[in-house]
Amino acid sequence: MHFCYILKSISIIAFNHHQFNFDEIGLFHLEDDKRFDTLSRIKQNILCDELMYLSTCNRVEFIISSSSLISPDDVLRLLHSFDLAITSNEKENISQRVEVFHEHHAVEHLFSVASSLDSLVVGEREIITQVRKAFEECKNHGLSGDVIRVLIQSTIQTAKKIYTESTIATRPVSVVSLAYFQLKKYLFSSKNILVIGAGKTISSMLKFISKTHDHQFSIYNRSTENAQKLANHLNLSAKVHPLNSLGDNAEDIDLIITCTGSQKAVLSLPIYRKLNPNNRKIIIVDLAVPNDCPESIKKFKEVRTITVNELKSIAEENLKARTKEVEECKVIIKQQIEEYVHYEKQRELERAMQSVPASIKGIREKAFSEVFAKEIDNLDPNARKIVDNVIDYMEKKYISVPMKMAKEILLKESVK
Repeated sequence: MHFCYILKSISIIAFNHHQFNFDEIGLFHLEDDKRFDTLSRIKQNILCDELMYLSTCNRVEFIISSSSLISPDDVLRLLHSFDLAITSNEKENISQRVEVFHEHHAVEHLFSVASSLDSLVVGEREIITQVRKAFEECKNHGLSGDVIRVLIQSTIQTAKKIYTESTIATRPVSVVSLAYFQLKKYLFSSKNILVIGAGKTISSMLKFISKTHDHQFSIYNRSTENAQKLANHLNLSAKVHPLNSLGDNAEDIDLIITCTGSQKAVLSLPIYRKLNPNNRKIIIVDLAVPNDCPESIKKFKEVRTITVNELKSIAEENLKARTKEVEECKVIIKQQIEEYVHYEKQRELERAMQSVPASIKGIREKAFSEVFAKEIDNLDPNARKIVDNVIDYMEKKYISVPMKMAKEILLKESVK
């Protein structure tokens, strides 16, 4: 396969569940108030033309368009752009484990990510929405441009094609459903449930739980309005509290479900002591990345935890069972990469040909005003008109014929 210039400009720096644990991935999650300042700094530090930031529960990836390929030094510059409370040696260790994809490998990787083939849970559709949203946010902040726009357009088309033409999503298993499967056996004895957060993951989890038994919910969230909307939407018997009051209310809690976007542990040890002063047996479902619950609490005898980290091995077993489906999808991805390459070659050709009309007009003007100026002046009006018509005709053909021939060559290459 021959690759065009645009393809050579694409790289991806990936921190994902293949090389990193979820606490490490959490180091690179950017909270809303700092996100775009940090990304602007990264773009400046690695001298790239365009940048897109994709952050999910099991990956943080940087899609980059640059005039040169991303180097190991660029990876270090990216790491130094974060305010990480780690040593230089730890940064060096991370830089050696990070995955960097170039050219068609980068495109193949992104197509696989959006199609959920590289997800912790193969077959879940949420990733396609996350990719689209990530691009829109970066575009709106002036980080992404036309190169990444076309790449994401092709990425989403590929994902949709896979979801409609393959069987990969016929038995989708999400991280939430995996967590619920682990939790289900405890729900009979879990009457009082404390919920921290009110986002999409929490909403999905509560949908599962609300179908089982009668539970009493206490929902803590930064926005009590959003928490109340969630309770109303799912018709829950729930009390709503601001997040900063967590631990202030005496409750007999059987189960804690937490998933926030905080960089710090929301369920700190002092708060946990307030919530469970008598050391009752308690289950904590922590789906946040980084985790909302620190390791110190997870080690207590009375605590049973279900975390994203624990779900990884289950997800890997799920992937093994879907090998045939994955192979079907890889064939589609290969076809889509070829279409993307062909489209980008055509766009390159069109950009290159944009200067042709002006060049030809310049040659014509010089011929009339300098090279053949005397001869033209000696022509009668009718002869002058004929010359003009002939030149107009040839000018149009000189513009259209090379473009047509080049497109035909591209078409022949694409069917080889």
